[in-house]
This record gives sequence, structure tokens and C-alpha cells, in this order.
Amino acid sequence: MEAKIDVKDQNLPVIFITGNSRSGTTVMMRIMDNHSQIHAINEPHFFEKMWSKSDESKFIDSAKAELLLARLFSGQREGFFEKAEKHRHKFHVEIQAIIGDLGKDYTRLDIFSRFLHYETGKNGKRLPCEKTPQNVFYIQEILENFPNARIINMVRDPRGVMLSQKRKWKRRQLGANFITRREVVRLRINYHPITISKLWNAALDAAKAFSSEKRVLDLKFEDLVKSPEETVKRLCKFLNLPFESGMLLVPHAGSSSVADQQNELGIRIAKPQSWIEKGLTRTEISICQDICAEYMLRYGYQPIQVKSNVLELAGQYAFFPFKLGLALLINLNRMRNLADSLKRRLLRR
Repeated sequence: MEAKIDVKDQNLPVIFITGNSRSGTTVMMRIMDNHSQIHAINEPHFFEKMWSKSDESKFIDSAKAELLLARLFSGQREGFFEKAEKHRHKFHVEIQAIIGDLGKDYTRLDIFSRFLHYETGKNGKRLPCEKTPQNVFYIQEILENFPNARIINMVRDPRGVMLSQKRKWKRRQLGANFITRREVVRLRINYHPITISKLWNAALDAAKAFSSEKRVLDLKFEDLVKSPEETVKRLCKFLNLPFESGMLLVPHAGSSSVADQQNELGIRIAKPQSWIEKGLTRTEISICQDICAEYMLRYGYQPIQVKSNVLELAGQYAFFPFKLGLALLINLNRMRNLADSLKRRLLRR
């Protein structure tokens, strides 16, 4: 029996979790998914991988719509690193259920919206919650195309972000068995203290334009781990939803430093300034503080006194252009429009 979509559901709010990568977006997604009304959809990367600004008003044919839905279904059901073509046949009936009554005039955004609501309804929930950190660079487009959207923008101390990014490639050893060896290589290439610092600045700069927008809430990762219940209650008030204590029962998984413990539930307490002890050099800390100084102070992240190693500092700056070029090369297939992606990120600040 084919699943049906209640078109009226398209007017329900959609929750988006954004923020710099490794800023607590995953734990926030798990908190949201524990709510009785919310279903989490993990990193479809629609904006950027499957859509660009030039697609906004363009209609697509059924063949392109089917391929787009196959990619969305495959990512959600089979895993981010799976090829859509490999699993496309599994979703044929559901794809037809989604596009069957749309007629001929629909855009990529129409298909994406229907997918979010379909997947949520299929899991017995009302409200979709889409988590893709990089959507911090697409807040304007989200607000324009999802008038009832609520955006939770996660912010974390850039030095904590840097440590987590530096160690992210180790996630495969810590419980994330789905991460491929190619992805491990990509993660190691992506890391450079200057790149991470500039991306953190760019993410904060992108969100700054919406600091007075009632549909956007900046939420500090440090507040969440320090006062989880109080913070989540404040979040529920923002979403106009009742707080449920079970929201806090998330598995201890996703850390770049500690092995996953799926049977341990609750918000894992992170030691303040663990980046001092667990892997950042004095030079990396100094680079981060110098580049991120403006937004660090704005969000209450105090710099520490630290002296760089002169040779390491020179090496980091000398090697940066090569590392950046290599990172761009290995990430080309993750961007639908390279020029637009660069403008939104590295060319921002």
C-alpha cells in the first residue's frame, strides 16, 4: 500500500540545526529526536550539494525529481556515504507517493520540503528537524522558503572546535564504523588551524545578520553541557513545544576524543578548556585566538596567554595555501556550485 502525504503538513514548522561543524549539532539533533513530536533527519546536505541559488525558481522534470529523492532517501536510510543509484529501486514506491500529485511545476525546494514531511510522518512524528551544520551559510534561503522555520544555531568555543576537527579523523576508531577510509583521508586533509579558524569566523559572521530574527536562536554548546535541562527548556520555549525530560537521554557518542558508549545516556559533561591538554599546540591556540578574536569576545570566550613556537608558526602559514588547495580539490564533489560555496565560506572573512 502506497504511503500518502497530508499536504496540509507542509505548513507545519520545520526545525533546522545549523552551526560550525563540531559545535554540538549532533547532540542537539539527538535531543530533538527524543521529543515525541520531532523526527530528526541527519545531514542531507540539500543546500550546497543538491541545490544552488540559481535553482530557486527553476522547475525540474520527473526524472530529476526522482533522482533527487533517491539521493535524499539513500542518505537518510542507508547512510551518508552510500551511492543513491545503488539503493534507488528500494524507494520507487515512496518516490511516486511524493511526486505523484504534484503535477509538472515543482522545484528542488518543493521536493525537499515534501521529503522532510514525508519522512517525519512515516516515523509517526509531526515536525521535521533537519541537521546540516553548513546550513548556517543558507539561513537567508531557509527563512525565505520555509516561512515557519525555526533555526537552532549552535556556537562553540573555536578552540574546542579546532581540537575536535583535528581529531575528527579518529572517529572511525572510536565507534563511527560507517566512516570510510577515503573519508578519513579527507578529514585529515581538511584540517589546518588557519582554515578552521576562518571557517569559524565565517559561520559566526553568516549568523550575525540574523541576531534579531525571532525565528533564529543562537545556542552555546557550553551552556548545554553545563546546564542541560535549563538550556533545553529554554529551547522548547523558543520552539513553542512542551519540555520532555526524555529529551536529555542521548547516547554518549560522537566525541573525537572518547570512544562511543551507546548504552550510557545523558548529556556528557565536557571539561572546560580541554583543548589545552588534549592535543592543540601553543601555536594552534595562538593562531585561533588571533583570527577569531572579535567573535570570541562577543560570545564570551576569553583568550589565554600563550606564546607561539616561531618555527611552527612560520610552517603553518607557509603550508596553508597548499593545504587549502588540496582540501578544495578533495571536496569538489560536495558542492553543486563551487564559486557560491567559496563566497559563502572562505571569501566571507
